[in-house]
Amino acid sequence: MNNLPVHQAIAVGASKHPHKGKNVFSYGTAGIRCRADILDPVLYRLGLLVVLRSRAVRATIGVVITASHNPEQDNGAKVVEPMGEMLLQTWEGYATQIANTSDEDLGQCVQSLISELNIDMALPANIFLARDTRPSSFGLAQALIDGIQALKGDYIDYGLLSTPQLHYMVRCQNTQGGYGNPTEHGYYSKLASAFTKVREQSETDESEYTGELSVDGANGIGALKIQQMCQHLNNQLKISVYNDGTHGQLNDRCGADFVKVQQKPPHGMPTEEAGRKCVSLDGDADRIVYYFVDSDGVFHLLDGDKIATLIAGYIQELLTAANLQLNMGLVQTAYANGSSTQYATDVLKVPVACACTGVKHLHHRAQDFDVGVYFEANGHGTVLFSALATEKINSASQDERLSSDQRQAATTLKYLQDLINETVGDAISDMLVVECILHAKGWTMTDWNAAYTDLPNRQLKVKVKDRRVIQTTNAERCATTPAGLQEAIDGIVSKYNNARSFVRPSGTEDIVRIYAEADTQVAADSLAYEVATKVYHLADGVGDPPAQPSSS
Repeated sequence: MNNLPVHQAIAVGASKHPHKGKNVFSYGTAGIRCRADILDPVLYRLGLLVVLRSRAVRATIGVVITASHNPEQDNGAKVVEPMGEMLLQTWEGYATQIANTSDEDLGQCVQSLISELNIDMALPANIFLARDTRPSSFGLAQALIDGIQALKGDYIDYGLLSTPQLHYMVRCQNTQGGYGNPTEHGYYSKLASAFTKVREQSETDESEYTGELSVDGANGIGALKIQQMCQHLNNQLKISVYNDGTHGQLNDRCGADFVKVQQKPPHGMPTEEAGRKCVSLDGDADRIVYYFVDSDGVFHLLDGDKIATLIAGYIQELLTAANLQLNMGLVQTAYANGSSTQYATDVLKVPVACACTGVKHLHHRAQDFDVGVYFEANGHGTVLFSALATEKINSASQDERLSSDQRQAATTLKYLQDLINETVGDAISDMLVVECILHAKGWTMTDWNAAYTDLPNRQLKVKVKDRRVIQTTNAERCATTPAGLQEAIDGIVSKYNNARSFVRPSGTEDIVRIYAEADTQVAADSLAYEVATKVYHLADGVGDPPAQPSSS
């Protein structure tokens, strides 16, 4: 096929992956995601697209085949930019365009993109690809490879990797090893070395901290990779992995999304022991949440907001101890718990910025700071360091004019930066960062949870005929359409104490997500129900109307 003219090579490949034209596909923040059995022609076309992208930017591009926290019968793909970021927004449009192009028009579509973007097809193209553990992922990887080969691109198939691992490897490759070694072993070695060095900076004799964790791997790729990570940690943590894929389906009643939404432990995870430190990853290991059950049997969730404030507070302490003047900020969405925002602002004295939902929006906003911490409440987040911050931290760690305490704080920051996967949220990296901080503070789960108390909240979703009927502004905190909806929400919220409620359309399906927060759980549940009912009636809800809350 490689010796055929472009149009002919594309047509030959398309005949193996025919597009039946019955479905409309969209590439968004989460990439392309839908039922696996209709994705084959889309992955072939995505293979074509990433070759064009690689030549356009003259760098290695990544593709990971996964549907994250979706059910096992779904699948999808995410494209990784040269520095490990998510696909540029303008190219999301090209991805959507090519995904919906018929077999007959595909060659012309590709040629039009080549001309429009002035792509030199004589340049080399290099693609890194990986996949999760879904049964459909192997076949979809072959469709992607066929697309890459149709346009004479080169590729390395890394097989089974977590999404953050592939993001990491793409950045390593495009920095010529400056960010690390672009192999799976290189990933484990870098994190394990940094973890050990950070812990050595804060050794203490008296501490309530324990390095024993129970990890819910969501029956996915994270279960495999966290066990491989353990082999590099020299028993510094004692990790027991549950929902490891040997029994049960991917994301079925387990994983970070289940725990966050249902506000209860996953199936298959022992939580009888009071204070037992538990962790859940999502299906592709880019989200993480912590939780425990106290001596009274009460479940406590430490989600992305708790993780973000823990990390931001610790980095702030180190910056102060090292006497480093850097602009630091915490980026959240409107759906962060109000208590976390107040705690960050009033107690930690860390500026808080608000961004639209979707990690690409938080990532870009975090780049406005020298040190930008960003997390969604669902547990997806990381920390970004500017070039100036990196230079100042490294310089301070070696500056003999500073006191030993100042140098030590800067050195800890330097190692902490190595432990953080700056490309994207990474459950394994984030877990190791959290454990280092808890170790340094000598904290138990109860100590961490006591930093602030979440306001009671509830998330609901309403099925609608067309999610596009909902439009928002002010970082998704205000609905501009349909007419009258925001006024109705304001009127409902005014009836409750210390309350907020927002609505936003899903990025992948025809549902509207509702977030409600109030002074009691009963009030939060009731507020969410009232707002959901209003959305159902004003936004063409389908199916049964929202059910009255039964909590008391």
